[in-house]
Amino acid sequence: MVSWIISRLVVLIFGTLYPAYYSYKAVKSKDIKEYVKWMMYWIIFALFTTAETFTDIFLCWFPFYYELKIAFVAWLLSPYTKGSSLLYRKFVHPTLSSKEKEIDDCLVQAKDRSYDALVHFGKRGLNVAATAAVMAASKGQGALSERLRSFSMQDLSTIRGDGAPVPSGPPPPGAGRASGKHCQPKMSRSASESAGSSGTA
Repeated sequence: MVSWIISRLVVLIFGTLYPAYYSYKAVKSKDIKEYVKWMMYWIIFALFTTAETFTDIFLCWFPFYYELKIAFVAWLLSPYTKGSSLLYRKFVHPTLSSKEKEIDDCLVQAKDRSYDALVHFGKRGLNVAATAAVMAASKGQGALSERLRSFSMQDLSTIRGDGAPVPSGPPPPGAGRASGKHCQPKMSRSASESAGSSGTA
């Protein structure tokens, strides 16, 4: 654990920050020699970081693995060994020069395929989002109509409870007879009163 922490600190400080500062100075001073030197270093360091991702998983159990990483970074940076320049001139540059056309073709094909795949998945995502939005809108509209319908039924029941219902059709058949029976004694009483008044006169 201690070796891992020390190796990470060494790679971060001496393998990344220190070269980054001197790369800045090379760009600022426009020194072509220093610029080429640090460009070669960054190419080697990129390959080292890529390999480190896998070796940290499969070779971390190897004795003195982290110490070897520290020594390798120091060898790359040392102005006496010039490890990055040596690796670049002996191995990386010849390999990339011989495979440059194939690598460029692969990159162009990968770029085109990734663009087509991005467009395809983007269209599918938009279709899915549009379908989900339509379904949500239809469900919301149905719920809103049910809510309004429940409100209207509640309003009707409230109106019916507040006032007596007004009959809209013709009166029932027995209603006229009952009213006639009640009116007949009133008429006989008024007739007898009128007859009495005429006799006294």
